[in-house]
Amino acid sequence: MRILLVAATVFEIRPLFHKLNLKEIQSENPGQYQYLNHHIDLLIPGIGMVPTAYFVGRQLALQQYDLAINAGIAGTFNISIPPGTVVNVVEDCVPELGAEDAENFISVFELGLADPDMHPYHGGKLKNDLMSTTGLFPDKVLAGLMQVKAITSNTVRGNAASIERIRRIAAADIESMEGAAFFFACLTAKTPCLQIRSISNLVEERDKSRWDLDLALKNLNNSLFELINSASMKVD
Repeated sequence: MRILLVAATVFEIRPLFHKLNLKEIQSENPGQYQYLNHHIDLLIPGIGMVPTAYFVGRQLALQQYDLAINAGIAGTFNISIPPGTVVNVVEDCVPELGAEDAENFISVFELGLADPDMHPYHGGKLKNDLMSTTGLFPDKVLAGLMQVKAITSNTVRGNAASIERIRRIAAADIESMEGAAFFFACLTAKTPCLQIRSISNLVEERDKSRWDLDLALKNLNNSLFELINSASMKVD
């Protein structure tokens, strides 16, 4: 299987490479690795939507993949999702793409500047509808990951007023800085994809003493290891 593994930083993905007993992450971008019957290209586009959209889109134009995985950490708006929980993002969006009208917000779709149902959008959302029929993993593997909805932002929120404002605009479980750009590229290219994230903190007034980054990274990489190994048992 040919896999494109996308992580914003090497920091988030390095433990996986130790678990796979692969050599140190290469300086090339993407780095190329072989693990069992997988060819894995590791792409580190950097932080944010702009580099993610460019580098993922460019790579998908250069090479066809059986699967693309975006792996990273995230904050959650949902108090019932504790730090360390690994989630499968099934829907994402860029909630602040639009215009302000005094105290109100109007999306680009409400403004009539974009069609909310033009591919790859469905009702203005980016929904990952490419995995359900691929059969790339045993059903129990993905079933073990909570399915969540996400928003993608340029700024990670740590201000009560900002958090309340975004809650009024979009209902979501988690936020990241790259997810929607990754989905847009993969869904447009019709490449089966997964966005797997591990929760490091509750989205609240910024207080890093309440974060559990170590646990989030550990569980993220354990889940990725399980995914890759379960996929390796399938016959290409």
